[in-house]
Amino acid sequence: MNWRDQLQYKYNMAGVVEKLIAVNVLVFIVIFLLKAIAFLFNFPDVITTWLVFPKEIGEFIYKPWTLITYAFMHSGIWHILSNMLILYFAGRMFLTFFSPKRLLNYYFLGAIAGALLYMLSYNIFPAFTNAGNSYLLGASAAVMAVLLGVTTQAPNMQVRLMIIGNIKLWWIAAFFVISDIVQMPFNNPGGHLAHIGGALLGFLYTSQLQKGTDIGSWFEKLVDSLVSLFSKKEKTPFKKVYKNRSNTATQKTTSSFSNSAEKQKQIDSILDKISKSGYESLSKAEKDFLFNAGKD
Repeated sequence: MNWRDQLQYKYNMAGVVEKLIAVNVLVFIVIFLLKAIAFLFNFPDVITTWLVFPKEIGEFIYKPWTLITYAFMHSGIWHILSNMLILYFAGRMFLTFFSPKRLLNYYFLGAIAGALLYMLSYNIFPAFTNAGNSYLLGASAAVMAVLLGVTTQAPNMQVRLMIIGNIKLWWIAAFFVISDIVQMPFNNPGGHLAHIGGALLGFLYTSQLQKGTDIGSWFEKLVDSLVSLFSKKEKTPFKKVYKNRSNTATQKTTSSFSNSAEKQKQIDSILDKISKSGYESLSKAEKDFLFNAGKD
């Protein structure tokens, strides 16, 4: 197996959080390699301009893809490092309660919400009247949506920090939100506004899920339709199978009810343990069980 096959294998075996991080890192490396080449040959940096999100509505109409692409752009190593660290830890906690597909909903809808709040703010608030050219980049809004999403679901979950010890998850989320509000007048107001937009999306999404409404179902259906449109459908020969349906159906129904009840009982027991002692108190078997349960 050559190095390409090894990378492909590792990517296929990775979870959704690791794949998002891998895509962000890959884009970061490619973009900065192209920036280096543009610098050496004195070329204009047109690639960044075509991928970051603009504050002007007219410019956005010509570059609608920037509503998503900006969330995979980063200004430097510390920018991407901080975002990916938060995404890794928040994403792992998120998957304790939700499915990988739903995490993608939060991530992309958080990025969209952050960009729209950024654009709206720059076009209605007097403070930005003479702001000049301004562009948005970074995964922070998407990451904040994931963090606030899981925080709204389990605000009292214990998180172990190396220096401080165990603290509640909502304390961490509150720190980031308050930090964005406090820093807004001093530096990078557009970025802080985008972070708040992503946080609001995460909070609203989970709040509505708890009421039985999935506000991201339209996005999930849109993505599924696009994937099915571009994926190749394999033709399989028609097979006709005859079964004794009465006995089989009865056995499956009884088994499914039994397995479902036992599975839910085990999930409730693990969630109680998380609430009391934190996610890190779980054994590897318990973490794997919750991760697989979230996929169902």
